[in-house]
Amino acid sequence: MLPLRLLRRAGRATLALGLAAGLLLGAAHTPASALDDAQRKEFESVIRDYLLNNPEVIQEAIMVLQQRQAAAAAKQREAAVAELKPRIYDTTRGVVVGNPQGDVTLVEFFDYNCGYCKRALGDMVDLIKGDPKLKVILKEFPVLGPGSVEAARVAVAVRLTAPDKYFDFHKKLLGERGQANKDKAIEAAVAAGVDKAALEKALDNPEVNATLQDDLQLAEALGIDGTPSYVLGDQVVVGAVGHDQLKEAIASVRKCGKTQC
Repeated sequence: MLPLRLLRRAGRATLALGLAAGLLLGAAHTPASALDDAQRKEFESVIRDYLLNNPEVIQEAIMVLQQRQAAAAAKQREAAVAELKPRIYDTTRGVVVGNPQGDVTLVEFFDYNCGYCKRALGDMVDLIKGDPKLKVILKEFPVLGPGSVEAARVAVAVRLTAPDKYFDFHKKLLGERGQANKDKAIEAAVAAGVDKAALEKALDNPEVNATLQDDLQLAEALGIDGTPSYVLGDQVVVGAVGHDQLKEAIASVRKCGKTQC
């Protein structure tokens, strides 16, 4: 619930904007002869003076609107998670790290060129180390340019070629500085022990593009437009929210099936 102070100010904003809308609506349905130039100027002057004397009302009204829009978006994502759950947790085209039989599943959408994803890597590793019952599904979501797409294609090829080496590759590539691309991704894969010839052959496998297309379609359906983003329990969690918040959300899902009990 909003603080009383904001509710009061939002109420003033609603009153002012509602008054303006009401007067404009009334003017629209009033014969032109009933509203002369002097009355119209007086109306405009009242609204202008109020907003100039109380500019914070506009700012706070916008804030309330943004909060309502965020809440509406969260509900839409929650509905999408419920509808798309079989696809979200399908591991046919995803990589599982942590405990494959875990009692809580965390799905991460990431981009190898995402600075926040690089920071969040440590959180993910620590969560897996500290929670032996956590299952994590990694999904490629290359949205930051051609280099990201190239790196994601190599990542899928690693999964097809040497799935047991994927997480080492993933950590190496995300841990590097600079922009990820095909060459850097192949270097990281070889450093993780993947056979280079087999990897390059796997890049021609139709499954590579099919995987990326499937992940992109799923992210769009869930309203995900940035990385990292997570699906946990009944919600989509957007952004690098940090180890502690994810840990608390995981504990809540384990307790009641929701990120907030």
